Amino acid sequence: MATVPAWLRRAVPNAQSLAGKGVGLNALEDVALTAGAAIGALDAVVRRQERWAGAWRQRLALAAAAVTAKQAGRVEDESALRDAVLLTRPGDFSSVGPAGLLFLAWRRLAVRPAEALLKEKNLAAVLEEFGYAPDDEVVSDLADDLRQLAAGSGMVATLTGTFMAAERRGFGRAVGAWLADVLLAQRLGWTHAIPLLGGEAALAVGTGRPRRPLTAALAASAETEADGAKSLLGAQARAALRAIDLSAELERRADRLLAVAPKLRAKAADTVVEQLLSDDAIVASEKIAGMSDRGLRRLFDRLVELGAVRELSGRPTFRIYGL
Repeated sequence: MATVPAWLRRAVPNAQSLAGKGVGLNALEDVALTAGAAIGALDAVVRRQERWAGAWRQRLALAAAAVTAKQAGRVEDESALRDAVLLTRPGDFSSVGPAGLLFLAWRRLAVRPAEALLKEKNLAAVLEEFGYAPDDEVVSDLADDLRQLAAGSGMVATLTGTFMAAERRGFGRAVGAWLADVLLAQRLGWTHAIPLLGGEAALAVGTGRPRRPLTAALAASAETEADGAKSLLGAQARAALRAIDLSAELERRADRLLAVAPKLRAKAADTVVEQLLSDDAIVASEKIAGMSDRGLRRLFDRLVELGAVRELSGRPTFRIYGL
């Protein structure tokens, strides 16, 4: 089970209380230490490479998309975002809507290898999912800036510099959060990035520009620069603990699923179990090789009866199941 020391849980709210109060560089060091400890605890979870890690990352991506959509003035919650993507025909994402595209952007971060996420082709695609239409030169310049940050900056400078690089090109803080999560994963050598900062409503992340751009805030003075860094580090620490807590919850649910798996007699039941561990959710009409639609529905009914999965939509039809 993932555990977080009591002192760290106390320190994270304290770190946030220091953020944005103009209390100087010493406080920045305190917040950076707390954020580093939280990221270290998260790193221990990531490196376990659990079978349920795919579902964990995708559940975090869904939460990030819901916060991002709200900050962009959208009304879709997590359930609506899940419906927009899962109830669309495979490969046909033209009808998922702007909020659904935000979910696809965060799911892209959770699913694709971290080393491929900052390639120019992928950057162009994710910026379009966030609602932008950058030309090739903008994408290339952004990729160059990110490579320089990754190669020659410390953790704090990389975090703040990533948001500044996004905002200089007219991209909102949601993009900065997405890019910062990728750079963190690459620096720590994770095979996949973990959606963290997108779920932080306190950052006012969204597809639109913030009322006071972070670039202007950080350029105002040394004190303000420290305040901006503290705010981002405090958010990163909170996000790391939230991700750890979700991992503990999903671990319990995954253990229950794996405990009942030997009792399942349906064909391709093992495939369904692995998909439940790898994905946020599965629709009841999912095409599973070796299993009929009726057989799949009966299997889900059995798993719900055994307490191994949950029905997530609350509907009598078009049902969706997950850990």
